[in-house]
Amino acid sequence: MLTVRGLKRLHLSVSFDLQDGECVALQGASGVGKTLLLRSIADLDPNEGTVKLDGMLREAMPAPAWRRRVTYLAAEPGWWSDTVQEHFAAWEAALPLVARLGLPDACGAWSIQRLSTGERLRLGLARALMLRSRVLLLDEPTSALDPAAVAAVEGVIAERISDGTSVLWTTHDGVQARRVGTRIFVMRPDGGIEESRP
Repeated sequence: MLTVRGLKRLHLSVSFDLQDGECVALQGASGVGKTLLLRSIADLDPNEGTVKLDGMLREAMPAPAWRRRVTYLAAEPGWWSDTVQEHFAAWEAALPLVARLGLPDACGAWSIQRLSTGERLRLGLARALMLRSRVLLLDEPTSALDPAAVAAVEGVIAERISDGTSVLWTTHDGVQARRVGTRIFVMRPDGGIEESRP
């Protein structure tokens, strides 16, 4: 279980629990702080408060180890090498997942420059999923995808949830929030959250 108590970053002030195998959809107006919250939980930005995974304090482990367990997927995933496969520790092992997300095996040799926004999103998700994290913090993971790709992404993530992975998923799509979330959090302009049932 991920436990967040009194997390504060700029205007944010948030407390909640995320159970194993639960998906919470996070909604709210653009600019209200949803990305700030995900980045703070992942310890990518300075913040105050208590964040624990299975009772272990975030500060009790090195930041890279925490981020392998509690993985943040940005709305625009980062790329640092020339080709797709260079971004994966084990490209061959990732191929079944890449295929399920609607991309050809040959995309490993593709230049990052040739990727569409949707391809980058799906490959970024595949890279994050290969870490087998306990918690996924997903920032608009389907925002630039067509309906078939959205369905593929939702299906892959649903399988991870059924295997016990916890997910905090930001989306501006209210229908998607109700479809994927066991609970829905709405972030207020003052940086707090309210729960609403899907």
